[in-house]
Amino acid sequence: MSGTAADGVSASGTSTSRTSANGTSVDGISVGGTSIGGLEDRIARVALTWLAEPGNRTVWALVHQDGAPATLDRLLTGDVPDRGLRTTVAARAVAGDPRRIAEIALRRGDRLGTRLVVPSDSEWPGRLNDLATLELDASGRVNHDIRPPLCFWVRGEWSLGATLERSVSIIGARAATDYGTNVTGDLAYSVTCEGWTVLSGGAFGIDAAAHRGALAADGRTVAVLACGVERPYPAGNSALLERVAETGLLISEWPIGADPLRHRFLIRNRVIAAATAGTVVVEAAARSGATQTMSRVLALGRPAMVVPGPVTSAMSVGCHEILRSNPGARIVTSAREILEEVGRIGEYLADPPRGPERRHDQLDEESALVLEALPTNRSSTPERIAAEARLTLRTVLRRLSLLEIAGLVVRAGDGYALRHARSEGR
Repeated sequence: MSGTAADGVSASGTSTSRTSANGTSVDGISVGGTSIGGLEDRIARVALTWLAEPGNRTVWALVHQDGAPATLDRLLTGDVPDRGLRTTVAARAVAGDPRRIAEIALRRGDRLGTRLVVPSDSEWPGRLNDLATLELDASGRVNHDIRPPLCFWVRGEWSLGATLERSVSIIGARAATDYGTNVTGDLAYSVTCEGWTVLSGGAFGIDAAAHRGALAADGRTVAVLACGVERPYPAGNSALLERVAETGLLISEWPIGADPLRHRFLIRNRVIAAATAGTVVVEAAARSGATQTMSRVLALGRPAMVVPGPVTSAMSVGCHEILRSNPGARIVTSAREILEEVGRIGEYLADPPRGPERRHDQLDEESALVLEALPTNRSSTPERIAAEARLTLRTVLRRLSLLEIAGLVVRAGDGYALRHARSEGR
């Protein structure tokens, strides 16, 4: 075969002999406890993801029905009803044998310390299967090719499923403001301190602030990439993403060597929407990937949370539009409010915001009227207080005695005055 490259994976290479099912490798690919049939399934899933972009509705349906190896055979022979998919596969296959390219990618991944996770593995994140339930919208486009992933490439030591079990996505604008990055960092830090994982997309702006906030708390964070996990993107976040790989996880549906093509970020966003217990958007322009992701979150019936911003900020227009257009979206302003949305019932209860409590806040109505009737800078007689408060003299005398005991008024000659520790306000 020629040495044609595809998404950075060379189709050339020296072939090694295959071993039997009780051997240790097939064409140099580590098998471990995986059977030859299981390895063929993995190779087929990688090949399918290389041939057609992840989430393809037809490919996923065929794999679900017939299995990955049989689906790969059907695609390569053109035995699929979707004309557009047949054209895509035929054009892609010119670059090389999909199975061979998948084997090379698996070998490279093994050398680089990555692993492939498929739905039959114990660490597969089950929430992603909910993408199979989304129906087409009226246009037939928005929810068309967003089916569950066929596989994940993973960098990091933690179990993927266990790490995502208690996780929250925090997303937003790349061109984030100082307000957005500060709020994001605080939210991610506090959420992580409560034992939750923070997931984001590894991009500049809000994504990077979310990862940094989680790392600052010595917690776990996951970055979902739109390229191979061995080549963190954007390059400006390479150091940050390497730290994520060391303490958390880098994951991607695309094989080793895959390029971060523009359309892949939109495909990737469905994973961000489906993988966690809920999603928070901090800043988003009117038309952005973050608003698209939130549409998926809402379609899945997951908690969709929005941090409001200044009404004058272009970076908060998308956030406010989500709130205006979707009754199911909730405003959140603290980590406690986020956890109240995603945690178990009663696990987290956010206290309602209150101003400072003052001693006379708990007064009954008559005592409050007496207190209000007292002048601020001089004393007054009970008779004048009664007239001002429109209460009987007997009631006023009784209330003044109680207010004196409470330390709110003092006797002053033949009358009463407010105690001069009035800094707490009236």
